[in-house]
Amino acid sequence: MQVGIAAQVTSRQEAAFVRDAERLGATSVWVAEAWGQDALTPLAYLAALTEQISLGSAIAQLGARTPAMLAMSAMSIQLLSGGRFRLGVGTSGPQVMEGWHGVRFTAPLAATRETIEIVRTVASGGRLSHSGRIYRLPLPDGPGRAMRSTLPATTVPIYVAALGPRNLELTGELADGWIGNTFMPEHAEVFLDPLRAGAARAGRSLADLDLVIPVSVEFTDDPERAARRHARGYAFTIGAMGSKDQNFYNAAFTRQGYGADVRAVQELWLAGRRDEAADRVPPELGSQTNLIGTPAMITDRLRLYRAAGITTLQAKLDGEHAARLDTLGQLVELVHQVSLEPAERDGLTR
Repeated sequence: MQVGIAAQVTSRQEAAFVRDAERLGATSVWVAEAWGQDALTPLAYLAALTEQISLGSAIAQLGARTPAMLAMSAMSIQLLSGGRFRLGVGTSGPQVMEGWHGVRFTAPLAATRETIEIVRTVASGGRLSHSGRIYRLPLPDGPGRAMRSTLPATTVPIYVAALGPRNLELTGELADGWIGNTFMPEHAEVFLDPLRAGAARAGRSLADLDLVIPVSVEFTDDPERAARRHARGYAFTIGAMGSKDQNFYNAAFTRQGYGADVRAVQELWLAGRRDEAADRVPPELGSQTNLIGTPAMITDRLRLYRAAGITTLQAKLDGEHAARLDTLGQLVELVHQVSLEPAERDGLTR
């Protein structure tokens, strides 16, 4: 396994942290976007300040840019960074896409598939002609022409943030990597089975994908208290990151056996009882989706991730600069130790 970091690069101080994390052994940095900072501008900035660390968007929201514009930005960063860019994309949700971007949230699977196809056509130097359900290029019955990019052809690895079974299958079929939120290694096959099925449909295996799992990391001698605190943070995700009838995170938790819990949390949140909603989140959601506890406890959990075939951990680190670096250094060392253990120890299969 490798260790990456999640970063919100809104200042030079944060950029300096990424440089220090690179020196400490982080192999990738992932920048998110929601309805504030975009993902690609900070990554272009980091490309100029770093030397080896991979630069990933986690995620660039599909629909916020045309596929051709996304390809242009991705190719630009890829060329400027010397091949270190990883294009992480995802559909976001109707609240953000329709409320913030003014883009209809329709046919997200088709939009994902067609965007991947268009980005790869553009990046490879092909002439852009596409007849899909969502995108038709050039537009029919108009003056548009099928054109090629003026940039040199390059390869842009594409990662998809997917939660639902159909999107996971598509990811296994088409993508170079998967970004997996809400992932619990105890229930890994909920996600890996559809990923594996999609990969098989394309004549490949799960080992052909980089499996990236975001995890908060906290070394502590009071793991129960920390787990409760991290669990409380999921109240917003469960209650607000989607509508009552469509919340991709809740559906993923339900498939992992927490359906009754997320329904109860959501009802409390929507009723305005937010503290009660936070209290109602099972502590297991905090402990099993993150790396929390003593070094020995975290080592045991790292073995579970390794056994599931996870290849990259995207570490979310809290605290001041020095404290985050200390946590990262401990994690890098533990991951290195676990990676050196014989595979038979954890029954590694992919």
